Amino acid sequence: MPETDYVWLNRKALLNFEEIERLIKIFIRAGIERVRITGGEPLLRRDLQALIQLISDKDEIKDLALTTNGILLASQAKALKTAGLHRVTVSLDTLRPDRFLSLTKRDLHHQVVNGIDTAATTFGCLKIDTVVIKNVNQDELVQMIEFGKKRNAEVRFIEYMDVGGATKWSMSSVVPRPEILQILSKHYGQILPISDTTSAPANRFTLPDGTSFGIISSTTAPFCHSCDRSRVTADGIWYLCLYATQGEDLRQSLRSGLSDNEILNQIKSSWENRTDEGAKDRLKEELREAFVSLKALRQDSHLEMHTRGG
Repeated sequence: MPETDYVWLNRKALLNFEEIERLIKIFIRAGIERVRITGGEPLLRRDLQALIQLISDKDEIKDLALTTNGILLASQAKALKTAGLHRVTVSLDTLRPDRFLSLTKRDLHHQVVNGIDTAATTFGCLKIDTVVIKNVNQDELVQMIEFGKKRNAEVRFIEYMDVGGATKWSMSSVVPRPEILQILSKHYGQILPISDTTSAPANRFTLPDGTSFGIISSTTAPFCHSCDRSRVTADGIWYLCLYATQGEDLRQSLRSGLSDNEILNQIKSSWENRTDEGAKDRLKEELREAFVSLKALRQDSHLEMHTRGG
């Protein structure tokens, strides 16, 4: 959750569904085939099912996914599936309600679990994203795998990243991929890598019983060279890199009368000339501290991770 005295996005600045659909059509012309609805918390957006329907109706979109904190998922899962959503990922960093309260400032752990259970039934499978933080939840890795097994959910462990509101981040809090594998192999035995030629951010592994899981090691082993993802915020700011401090204002392009072809050329030019390698650049820093200061976060809401999405 964000720090106190946080500056939120102006609701009047948010893109409406027609503007989002127009942008997606333009991105499709640029070659996009996959869309993920994320946040913040996308299930807070009124009539989200209508947006999902608009996107799923596009034959060019081969994969339509959603990332959620799961709190409102139980009540919306079936409608989202009916609207055409393909996949769901739920963020859950702990199985302990007391830790959940400490991390999220909300006593709603039971609602998240209920949302996961409902999504597992509705979609048949799902993914669970768990940010691993040293001395916070690294003792729950095995339990998280077992929790996922029972729900046909693939767990993805994410190294703690120094982005957005992680103002208390330090390298000493990161549990790197080798350590995660060591913890799991001590319990399960031999763990084997899964050969994967996609550009997905997770390295996938399999346990002796065939259970698969992933590790996203952006902090200690960046994959900038193969990253093909970008993000458009709810108010139309386009970021080419998770670590970017500046983005392009596509809302202005949409509302200033530019044609679809002009916006397409803008997108193509920026993407083809991108040089962002934020995670690699951070890895080179000798004294690596939190990426964004609390003062900066309160001055620019776009620096916060729940604004630009994970």
